[in-house]
Amino acid sequence: MHIAIIGAGNVATVLARLLKQNGHILAGIYNASVASAQTLAGEVSALHYGNIASITPHAELYIITVTDTAIAEISNAIKLPGKIVVHTSGATPKSILSNISAYHGVLYPLQSLRKEASHQPVIPFLIDGSDNIVREEIRAVAESISFSVHNADDGQRLRLHLAAVMVSNFTNYLYTLANDYCNQQQIPFTALVPLIEEVAARTALYNPATMQTGPAVRGDLATVEKHLALLAEYPLQQQVYKQLTESIMAFYNTVGTKKSPPENRQG
Repeated sequence: MHIAIIGAGNVATVLARLLKQNGHILAGIYNASVASAQTLAGEVSALHYGNIASITPHAELYIITVTDTAIAEISNAIKLPGKIVVHTSGATPKSILSNISAYHGVLYPLQSLRKEASHQPVIPFLIDGSDNIVREEIRAVAESISFSVHNADDGQRLRLHLAAVMVSNFTNYLYTLANDYCNQQQIPFTALVPLIEEVAARTALYNPATMQTGPAVRGDLATVEKHLALLAEYPLQQQVYKQLTESIMAFYNTVGTKKSPPENRQG
């Protein structure tokens, strides 16, 4: 399929590489930064455009990979009647593209994508379309670059986007706080990496609720107080530690007691 990409950031770059590797033809790359468009276009043998109005009209699929706040601006800037146009947002309704074309939808990669990454992660795609025919066209493209493709309407996609923020953005922020603490204390954050990998791996096999460990789920207030004391000079880390500890205790009803997590249940 002949495909044009609007945007030249992380998502655009990873998708463009995958599409080219799997036999699609990149017909054009647009980005407000001409240099960025030129760089990506050069890598995937495509034409580049610095003016959205001049983007090639000869593609069959147009993938908009700009930030959520910029999708409406793009939608008001171009008309592509008869073409399939998708965005890659988890939190934006597909109907925002109806100004561009009656044939519109979503190709949302449920993954944290970095163009400089040396490895290729598994990328689940959540797709939707303005009608069944458009949805199947989008599915065909998604399945050409991923083995994990799921239909998801606006509401389902938004709820999964919320869950993705919890498991990705929030956990990465906790890594950031822990790394900062380790650096300040001159202890190796790298020693924690095997633990991080093991805990993440368990989520594919078990219900996370049954895998919870630590002083909070045990109701071990003595250890909690020791940790809070260690964080006295780190108010941000201390605040987060306290809030999460209280939340875990409330979830497991373990305040000042020692109880076991619920029985192991998948899902």
